[in-house]
Amino acid sequence: MTTYELPELPYDYDALEPVIDERIMELHHDKHHQGYVDGANAALDQLEEMRGSGDFGDVRAVKRSLAFNLSGHVNHTVFWQNMHPDGGGEPGGDLADALDEHFGGFDGFRQDFEAAAKNAEGSGWGMFVYDHVADKPMVAAAENHQNQHPQGATPLLVLDVWEHAYYLQYENNRGEYVESFWDVVSWADVEQRYQQAQQADAIPVDTGTH
Repeated sequence: MTTYELPELPYDYDALEPVIDERIMELHHDKHHQGYVDGANAALDQLEEMRGSGDFGDVRAVKRSLAFNLSGHVNHTVFWQNMHPDGGGEPGGDLADALDEHFGGFDGFRQDFEAAAKNAEGSGWGMFVYDHVADKPMVAAAENHQNQHPQGATPLLVLDVWEHAYYLQYENNRGEYVESFWDVVSWADVEQRYQQAQQADAIPVDTGTH
C-alpha cells in the first residue's frame, strides 16, 4: 500500500507567473516532487523487506534515502501551499507581532530569510520554522532537503533554492528568484501554520514526573 502520494497543486501551473513560469511548475511538481514521493515509498518497501528477511546489511543507505526523499516530499508539500496567485504584501495579526518581537519587524525577518535562502550551500532551502523547544519562530536553512535543519521544528514558510526550482527562468541568478518570491507568498497560509504550531505541544518539557 502506498504510504506517500503526490498532492495536487492548489492552482494551475501558470498561476504564479511571472514570478514562476508554467514550465518550471510543471516539471517541478510532476517530475521532481513525484520523484521524492517515489523514493520515500521505495525506501519504506526496502525496510519492510529487511525486517522480513532479517538482512539489514544496507540499512544505512536506505535510511539515508528515506530521510532525503521524505524531507523533500514534506518541504515541497508546504512550498506549494505557501504560495498563491493573490499572494504578496506583508503579514498581519499574530504573525506580524511575532516578527516584530523576534526579528525587529518584517524587514528584519525578510533580510534574515533572504540571506538564508541565497547562501544555502549548493542545493537547499530557506526556511522559516517554529522551534518547539524555545516556543518561538526562527529562520533556518537546509542543505539538500534535511541537512543542517534543526530537529523538532515545524516548517511555516519554505523556499526551494535547488536549481530545478528556478534555473529555466532565472538561470544562475538565485538572488533575483529569492527576492521575487515575496510577490507570491500566501501569508494566510503561513499565519495558519504559525497558529497551529503555537498550539501544538510537539516536544513537551520534562516535568520530572513519570
